[in-house]
Amino acid sequence: MHAIVKPVPALSASASVEVPFHDVDAMNVCWHGHYLKYFEIGRAALLRAFDYDYREMQASGYLWPVVEAHLKYVRPATYGQALDVQAELLEYQNRLKIGYQIVDRASGTRLTKGYTIQVAVEAATQELQFVSPPVVFDKLERAWAR
Repeated sequence: MHAIVKPVPALSASASVEVPFHDVDAMNVCWHGHYLKYFEIGRAALLRAFDYDYREMQASGYLWPVVEAHLKYVRPATYGQALDVQAELLEYQNRLKIGYQIVDRASGTRLTKGYTIQVAVEAATQELQFVSPPVVFDKLERAWAR
């Protein structure tokens, strides 16, 4: 028996970031840990695109911890560089898997790519949810209908 996999309708967002001085090291290169912060900025833009940002998550009774993060560094970002952080919803049925690309705004050159995975935890019981809660499906259906 083969599972039927339905493609995820495209849902993406992007956010602009300029690499601040306090994010670079002595070699004028953005420290590797800050890329996760930039992913977070893109993720927040994506979550707002379907009206399920962190306030809405909390109000719905679910917490969404990041349980996995993967980054691939392609080229370094440097002080003052204008970046676009692109975030795309890759999975939503059982978890939120979000893919990212960080690109140089001027040239479009990819600097970093990766993904994060978040799982739903019911706030009241702290129980892991093995299927995304109905609120996620409702919010996404409304976003896709726009």
